[in-house]
Amino acid sequence: MPEQSPIARLVGARSLNTFGRAVISATVLWELYRRTHDTFVIGAVGLVQVIPVILLFVPSGALSDRHDRRTLATTAATITGLIGLGLAACSYFDLPVWTYLALLLVQGGVTSVHAPASSSLIPMIIERGELERVNRIGASLQELAAITGPALAGLALTWIAPSGIYAAVAVTGLASAALYRALPKPRLAVATAVAGASARKDWRVGLRFIFNSPLLLPALTLDMFAVLFAGVTALLPAVATDILRVGPFGYGMLRSAQSVGAIAMAVVGGRLAPWQRPGRVLLIVVALFGLATAGFGLSTSFPLSIALLVVCGGLDNISVVIRLTLEQMVVPDAIRGRVSAVHYVFIGMSNELGAAESGAAAGLFGTVPAIVGGGAIAVIVVGVVVAKWRALAAMPPLSELRPAE
Repeated sequence: MPEQSPIARLVGARSLNTFGRAVISATVLWELYRRTHDTFVIGAVGLVQVIPVILLFVPSGALSDRHDRRTLATTAATITGLIGLGLAACSYFDLPVWTYLALLLVQGGVTSVHAPASSSLIPMIIERGELERVNRIGASLQELAAITGPALAGLALTWIAPSGIYAAVAVTGLASAALYRALPKPRLAVATAVAGASARKDWRVGLRFIFNSPLLLPALTLDMFAVLFAGVTALLPAVATDILRVGPFGYGMLRSAQSVGAIAMAVVGGRLAPWQRPGRVLLIVVALFGLATAGFGLSTSFPLSIALLVVCGGLDNISVVIRLTLEQMVVPDAIRGRVSAVHYVFIGMSNELGAAESGAAAGLFGTVPAIVGGGAIAVIVVGVVVAKWRALAAMPPLSELRPAE
């Protein structure tokens, strides 16, 4: 068994980072929408964070394979805290919207480095047989962070100015950095040093690996398009304000609902036997996610909307655990950083570009049509993936997968 202390520190550091970014996201979206009542501003918030993901995935992947991943994660967490202080200044002095967007642009670049560096640390600490269990635990704690972040932000917005909330993110950034720094220095496997010697010179190796994988490519495609079109997080300020009329605390509950479902599913999933056909399960849960999203778009009831978001969160948890474990099982250590960087382009781009898409679609067609249409597109994408990548549905249990050449 691996040592528990490094595992706890790593999971704690990643969870604190998630918490801080969740607080920033929830507070910025609420504050800027309240100031402008413009869904295109919501789109801009997502767009400025996705631009660095696209531009920097090449150097960030190379950094994760060439340099100490612990140091990279520590630096990224520290900068996230400093960005919180910058946003606090923007809010306190009532600076223009573009100053918020500039800081979020920097945050996107920081996250593009943090994501591959921190995720690449996991297989260097955890034994292969423990990866699925630890991913479930880690995903649960990060979902818990994602719950408490928006919920506390929504509650705090009732009494505290946004500037005070942003300032609190600095504390979480520094705490996350301290936990990363307390980790043992990662040791590179022999295979990494030998096989990676020439591969390090070729940044495209991560991209080629994913596009040549009959399992990883369709799994990432499912996640990317589901979040891109069926994600509703960015539109929750508009839903809370204009449709459900529930105020900042209700907005915090809406932001937290998916994470509540994810944690509940993680607890249940921990008691279930491993999926015998995880690829088939992945296809089913993404289709159900799209249907639940469409139902949320049609709902005018606050309790029903909460319930549907809880369902979405539970389905998303299953998808996340399968996808993360699949990547860690099939990717060789020598190129793990670059594959993780490309992976984050799929995931990070879908989250932030999804926010841009949601804001633009809501501005053009209305909030409800944008949400319902996005859910329908997610279901259609599942059908396309089933037809194009038949190997995914036939994928064996995750524990039987081995790194590809």
